[in-house]
Amino acid sequence: MKQVINFTLNNEKRSVEVETGDILLNVLRDKIGIKSPKCGCDRGDCGACTILINGKSVRSCLVLAVEADDQDIITLEGLKGKEIERLKKKFLKFNSFQCGFCSPGVIISAVELLKKNPRPDAEEVKEALAGNLCRCTGYTSIIRAITDPS
Repeated sequence: MKQVINFTLNNEKRSVEVETGDILLNVLRDKIGIKSPKCGCDRGDCGACTILINGKSVRSCLVLAVEADDQDIITLEGLKGKEIERLKKKFLKFNSFQCGFCSPGVIISAVELLKKNPRPDAEEVKEALAGNLCRCTGYTSIIRAITDPS
């Protein structure tokens, strides 16, 4: 059964027709063209599909598209401002990514954490990133970038 959902995506009002069983990740990527959330596992284990819904990080592969109706969604493409620019510079400074597949989900999780706590310690970062798998870095450089006070 088809249904039109209305939501805000990266600060822009959107409407899209979806099937009641459509997964939000697939709608974002295939129907709207948002490519930062990635399909890594389809089970919510890897965090590659992480987005913000109403300011909270969620795995978009576990969300039905109809659940996005009347919600505020932010993907990596929608992050703007000096805070995200500062975070990107720190990720570059510490060479925090290699292949980049996990990058959008990690950055979204970091943004959520930094809004709650602008100066997290390493343990808080580890907890915030617990749902994001990175097979390349070993996380040390990612944790350094997020905890760096500069």
